Amino acid sequence: MGARPIALLNALRFGDLKEPKTQQLVKGVVGGIAHYGNCVGVPTVGGEVYFDPCYRGNPLVNVMALGLMETPEVVKAAAGGVGNPVLYVGATTGRDGMGGASFASAELTDESIGDRPAVQVGDPFLEKCLIEACLEAFQTGAVVAAQDMGAAGLTCSTSEMAAKGGVGIELDLDKVPVREEGMVPYEFLLSESQERMLFVAAQGREAELIEIFHRWGLQAVVVGQVIAAPVVRVLYRGEVAAEVPARALAEETPIYERPCPQEPPAYVQQAQEWSAAELPLPARSPAEILLTLLATPSIASKAWVYRQYDYEVQNNTLVFPGDADAAVIRLRGSAKAIAATVDCPSRYVYLDPYEGGKAAVAEAARNLSCVGAEPLAVTDNLNFGSPETPVGYWQLAQACRGLAEACRALGTPVTGGNVSLYNETIDSSGQPQPIYPTPVVGMVGLIPNWQRVVGQGFRRTGGLDLSVGLALDHPP
Repeated sequence: MGARPIALLNALRFGDLKEPKTQQLVKGVVGGIAHYGNCVGVPTVGGEVYFDPCYRGNPLVNVMALGLMETPEVVKAAAGGVGNPVLYVGATTGRDGMGGASFASAELTDESIGDRPAVQVGDPFLEKCLIEACLEAFQTGAVVAAQDMGAAGLTCSTSEMAAKGGVGIELDLDKVPVREEGMVPYEFLLSESQERMLFVAAQGREAELIEIFHRWGLQAVVVGQVIAAPVVRVLYRGEVAAEVPARALAEETPIYERPCPQEPPAYVQQAQEWSAAELPLPARSPAEILLTLLATPSIASKAWVYRQYDYEVQNNTLVFPGDADAAVIRLRGSAKAIAATVDCPSRYVYLDPYEGGKAAVAEAARNLSCVGAEPLAVTDNLNFGSPETPVGYWQLAQACRGLAEACRALGTPVTGGNVSLYNETIDSSGQPQPIYPTPVVGMVGLIPNWQRVVGQGFRRTGGLDLSVGLALDHPP
């Protein structure tokens, strides 16, 4: 879009940390985030880590990226200009990531290990070069449209760019740079190999853009052109391998109408019947209970996680992880700063999706306010079980209703996000075990003066020394 990535945040959810499998997953995920983020040169400045047995089979890794516009106008993804060349830029295409998007929304079973090729293999050093090459290319004014090759790779980027522009794209697979031999059209079109982009260039200026990417050591080749017919036409070995209306893939997809239960499911009704009188009297002192809580992995310090991340690269991070409820990044050349946070009380959402959805937005807004920021906008990662069950559909509908109401109340538009459904694992009895409904809210806020950022620690100002004590010998 023309923006330089300036910060990353992540929301991680795993099963019971006492289990060796969970420990292995945590080590791998955190190591992967640290390696890629540290190498690509974008600071990982904040996030959250949560542990619960419901995520044992479906750990969640949600990532939020912040970017700072470096071009006068937003670079959009709407193809235009019949005859304009279509450029493939970035890394080569392989078979890694085949069906990655569908794999991410599938129930996991013992046979899912066979889908390991669906996991993409990333190269952060290529990504760094791609970022710089793209930003340099955008400055020329020769880029008409641009889109990354995310889910479904070339299929997604060509169909969405064509549909948004009301035109078509003709794509020649024989010109696509590859790193494996014998690939067939199906593999070309659905590969989700990383570090790739699709550009529409102004006619006659493609050589100017290709030179920029070659100088950064990246692939850059004309693989097609914009056509008047609103279709995606795929050529392979001189023949038409596929021709599909662009809108059929990007816009005119089926809409499923499902009945939504009016009454909360049985588990919610049962949970709401509890009373404080039923709670057992604590057998331990408040001090012992507090220490137990502080030792709980979801509450305890996450320094062992974020100390693996480089959160100071680019030299703009004002508030480090652990120092406040939100990260703060200064905007160079300005007195302003941006605050960012990711939050979701997933157990709360499970017990009451509507109120929990509102609480997720409210928590994010409070965290921003704690550093002195005014909330601006929201992006969300909607992680749920199967929407085909009455309970799953009710959770999704109620949580979205709560999110929307809270965002309207705070005046924070939802500018983007993604949806991950079917987060379920088939247990030994053959029954699906879904995760808690987990609508992770990422929120950004504006701080007018970065010199007035507030952290969590007390500060000595004007000679005043403030001390606070807490007695835990007797319950209140």
